[in-house]
Amino acid sequence: MTSEELKKYFIDYQISTQTFDIDIIEKSLNKYFSNDTLMHFCHPFGTFKGLEYLLTKCLIPLIDSIPDLERRDMIVMAGTTPEGRNWIGTMGNYMGTFLKPYLNIQPTGNLIHMRYHEFFQVEDNKIVQVQAIWDLPELMMQANAWPMAPQLGAFLCTPSPMTSDGLEIRGDGKKNFDHVINMLHDLSIHPTDPNPRVMQLEKYWHPNLNWYGPAGIGTGRGIAGFRHWHQIPFLRAMPDRKGGSSNEKLAIEGMEDLKTHWLHEGNYVCETGWPNMRLTITNDGWMGIAPSNQPLEMRSLDFWRLENGLIRENWVLIDLIDIYRQIGIDVFDRIKEFNKARQTGDINISNGLDVLK
Repeated sequence: MTSEELKKYFIDYQISTQTFDIDIIEKSLNKYFSNDTLMHFCHPFGTFKGLEYLLTKCLIPLIDSIPDLERRDMIVMAGTTPEGRNWIGTMGNYMGTFLKPYLNIQPTGNLIHMRYHEFFQVEDNKIVQVQAIWDLPELMMQANAWPMAPQLGAFLCTPSPMTSDGLEIRGDGKKNFDHVINMLHDLSIHPTDPNPRVMQLEKYWHPNLNWYGPAGIGTGRGIAGFRHWHQIPFLRAMPDRKGGSSNEKLAIEGMEDLKTHWLHEGNYVCETGWPNMRLTITNDGWMGIAPSNQPLEMRSLDFWRLENGLIRENWVLIDLIDIYRQIGIDVFDRIKEFNKARQTGDINISNGLDVLK
């Protein structure tokens, strides 16, 4: 399928999830999913099959907590990967009024935002696989419920592309794809070569780049912001990180089982993999996580926008809560501990007319 055909196919999904009408959502999504659809979702949802589980364990509880829930795409990419698979990649924000507890996160009574990166593999007019991360720590932070270490980068509602063209992406984009691949390759040279200049950030990144990391890491501005708020803590803690990739230039011996899926269109490139990196937390730890010295797997779903041959914006979501899970820390249990001294019930807000009388 072409990019345009895939995006046309996806329109009804976008429409049905813009408002999440609880009475018709199952009927609307039946068009896309079968009982065999493989779903890879962030922790605590895990891997499962079929629409029924997606609805009962993920979407309907979220709709119950946020009755006016909206799914707002800001980037939609589609096409055929180098391996011949049809994928759709989306980035956006879930938004709505948070009125009931969700995963033991207490409601705020206010408008909330939660970024998502969701990828869909399509075969024979059905979605056969989903790889999705919801930025649950972002929701926790708005509810003052994040029970782990403070983030270094800025906290914000992640914006759409500066060029406002994320829903109208056109063109091949192979040159930009090669640029991102070369950038990632040069990043991997360090620390085998301990000189940080070998990563050549200025060659690949715009001086005013925005690096939109997940809540827990935060957002960095410019090359200095990227280094200080993400790269330095990441490399210090996990110098042995190895990424798996189906791209020949990024392939690393022993990581062949880590499959990645790449799309490139116009000025945009995106990638998903479940997982797509292996590493060990060492030295003085990462994000307040003590060095466990045990092998971990990481899921990172990424979008890049290039401008005049340089990376201007990079949206990154990592399943951070799953990293905690792998070292034996249950973030949701820690929330329960804090909730012992908090009001965590439903919030009922009138329409305000009684106050105006």
